[in-house]
Amino acid sequence: MINLRRCRMFGRALQLSEWLEAHKQIEFSEGDYASRLDFIAKVRGLWKAEKYVEMIPQSFRGETIYGTLLANCVGANNLKKAEEIFNKMKDLEFPFTSFTCNQLLLLYKRLDKKKIADVLLFMEKENVKPTAFTYKLLIATKGESNDIAGMEQVYGTMKSEGIEPDISVKAVMAKHYASGGLKEKAEAFLKEMEGGNLKENRWACRALLPLYAELGQVDEVGRVWNVCVPKPRVEECMAAIEAWGKLNKIEEAEAVFDKMLKTWKRLSSRQYAVLLQVYTNHKMIEKGKNLVKRMADNNCEVGPLIWDALIKLYVEIGEVEKADSILQKAAEKNHKKPMFSSYMALMDQYSKRGDIHNSEKIFYRMRRDGYTARLRQFQSLVQAYINAKAPAYGLWERMKSDNIFPNKTLLGKLSQVDPFKKTAVSDLLD
Repeated sequence: MINLRRCRMFGRALQLSEWLEAHKQIEFSEGDYASRLDFIAKVRGLWKAEKYVEMIPQSFRGETIYGTLLANCVGANNLKKAEEIFNKMKDLEFPFTSFTCNQLLLLYKRLDKKKIADVLLFMEKENVKPTAFTYKLLIATKGESNDIAGMEQVYGTMKSEGIEPDISVKAVMAKHYASGGLKEKAEAFLKEMEGGNLKENRWACRALLPLYAELGQVDEVGRVWNVCVPKPRVEECMAAIEAWGKLNKIEEAEAVFDKMLKTWKRLSSRQYAVLLQVYTNHKMIEKGKNLVKRMADNNCEVGPLIWDALIKLYVEIGEVEKADSILQKAAEKNHKKPMFSSYMALMDQYSKRGDIHNSEKIFYRMRRDGYTARLRQFQSLVQAYINAKAPAYGLWERMKSDNIFPNKTLLGKLSQVDPFKKTAVSDLLD
């Protein structure tokens, strides 16, 4: 079952778990019930997972069970349900761990950064010590907000608390220095990640490749990749394809992909998706189509990652209706739902056109297909009304019913489409 989980074959893992229990092959512990719950949430959805919790014997319904359910709510970006589970854990007086608090921090980092401070205060009150992952989340949050001074402060606090930053934390620092134009600081972290001898620190290559590409350093990408070439690992190859793509080196990216095919013969959709994303970014429609055909010829499953890249590819070249058709077919004919970003790529394009009908259609489809409302969707929807120069009746009420509160920018946009807004002319007429 561990191997099935590692390969992300959750459906098969769920079948095995059900068979073991039905045939009484093992006596279930809380950990076994938590594993089953995790598989149900991933395969059948949160609603079925909640129903399963009610079937677990009361004596096994502990912090592990509810922590697993919370983690899946976070994975589904379901803010309302995650907060509901967290509050239930409070009511049941479970001891709070860094894992539980980190789950909320991860969710708020994505959806509502203002609430991060509340979680940190709660951790202090409950004497829950921040972990390396806690600091990594906070550093990333500061970096995404372009608060470089704040990012450096969190990094300093982490070290002063005796937690040594690992390579993933240093990679986050380097990434945000690079995107902020602080090249020398980014390079200093990259050299630190290399540790003096890259062959001995081979595990750093995967992180270094896209970061050197971010800095536009072709020679450095080549140098790091050459360390990997004799015996490449799958993740290194994927990082190299991404890096060469960023540097507009399409032939080099394709050469790495061909090396992967020769080395492993059968690749997953995740590996195909990396090269497809490169083609998408460069609007190479024919190459993208041919790659998908190769996938089909090699009996590789076309899943959410591939749909996402294809949809974005057609959006990029202006064939929005074709992208919409792919999204609709993917949602209707497959047991896996398309990615959030697939819907938003289409919705944003309709919004730019001022196409209210199709923007609302995508908004409805997202809800129908299991995505809860987020600020991001309403931002795109409001922009559609603005671009159409049309009033948005009831939009504010819809946001309130979804427990979505607009930020300052969205408030300004909402006022532009308020059908009852007073103007100089309307005041005269009144």
